[in-house]
Amino acid sequence: MTTSSNDDRPVHADRLKELRSGVARLMPGVRSDLETLTRIPSVSLESFDQQHVDDSAMAVADLLRAEGMDVSVVSEGGRPAVIGQLAGPVGAPTVLLYAHHDVQPPGDEADWETPIFEPTERDGRLYGRGVADDKAGVMAHVAAIRAHGGTPPVNVTVFVEGEEEVASPSLPALLDKYEETLRADAIVLADSHNWKVGTPALTTTLRGLVRVVIEVQALDHGVHSGMYGGAVPDGLTALCRLVATLHDEAGDVAVAGLVTSEAAELDYTQADLRADSGLSEGVHPIGTGSLLSRMWTKPSMTVIGIDAPSVATAANLLTPVGRAKLSMRIHPAQDPQAALDALRQHLMDHAPWGCQVRVELDDLGEGFSADAQGAIYASARAAINDAWGTEPVDIGVGGSIPFVASFAERFPEAAILVTGVEDPDTRAHAPNESLHLGEFERVCLAEAILLQRLGAASAPQ
Repeated sequence: MTTSSNDDRPVHADRLKELRSGVARLMPGVRSDLETLTRIPSVSLESFDQQHVDDSAMAVADLLRAEGMDVSVVSEGGRPAVIGQLAGPVGAPTVLLYAHHDVQPPGDEADWETPIFEPTERDGRLYGRGVADDKAGVMAHVAAIRAHGGTPPVNVTVFVEGEEEVASPSLPALLDKYEETLRADAIVLADSHNWKVGTPALTTTLRGLVRVVIEVQALDHGVHSGMYGGAVPDGLTALCRLVATLHDEAGDVAVAGLVTSEAAELDYTQADLRADSGLSEGVHPIGTGSLLSRMWTKPSMTVIGIDAPSVATAANLLTPVGRAKLSMRIHPAQDPQAALDALRQHLMDHAPWGCQVRVELDDLGEGFSADAQGAIYASARAAINDAWGTEPVDIGVGGSIPFVASFAERFPEAAILVTGVEDPDTRAHAPNESLHLGEFERVCLAEAILLQRLGAASAPQ
């Protein structure tokens, strides 16, 4: 019998060797199925053909049925999700494996170096929209089940959502209806990333989200900029002045009443930030405090869209209304409603020149902070160590994944493990999204070993 240094759950050394060789043997087929799934352009944004999302759900259902799972394709007014169940030994714990099969819009085809929905390998990475986010998450679950040959050491439920990329609007209804079906002792949410290639991670904190649309009205109608400019403000200039009040001179968010704290200390330099983010030459990072605190535990504010006349078609006009969409990320423990109230108050208080300011809520999302202790977390760390040969680090993520908080709230007794297949070079949501194939195999192996470790803990000794 062998044990990991940080885990007392016994696993036969021979079984670990079998899983390692078995996953390696399975990977060509897993990759082939991933490529087939990626070729389905399952963009869940309403302006895209939703038949592709339906097709993607059916393809996921077929993959799970092929592993002997009892499968249902379900919907509660939104895009289809897939639920699969496979029984393990009597008395074994239940593990819920989550991923999503919908993907982000592709963006401008000219920005892609390879065909968007045709997976293409280059330098050990597989390129294509959705190949990492999150169809590799789907296939990591399939691979872990395949590694156990249809007889998993735990009860397994797979839940693959179809609308994560549009904020999971029907997820609460799905959790209401299928709460007992989805109840589990451990929940593996495969939609995050690792620290870097070769260094695995568990995501233990996520920032929350407040997204709003603001309008600044200066005029009832547009007028000649030469006739009235200098005496009459325009909506776009007023909008720019208002948006500029949201940061102080250092680049910190200037909205009063927002929660902030210091993040965990990991080695992360400005050079790392430049390499990971593509920060342009000569541009300095904004904000104060450690870089990881700025990205994980302090609020951020981004203008993600503006309605304005284009430069090519602009007239000599005082535009009556300026309109923008703001994305504010908030501390993992911040109440989103309180953050929204603080943002709205700031915007009203700083309305330039008496202009009318309107704030319309677009989306709120809870943050997440895990109690990353206990036997199941110990098993997860041991399984990851088995797969990578190194201990995982606990990381925060500056982005928001509201469904994680939804699962944590619905199943407070379950251990929530936020894992994933991405790395700093993945470029999820951006052109040239890619998957590191070596890391993908390690993710698949770690999940297979995790099921083994959890099953071994409950087996009669």
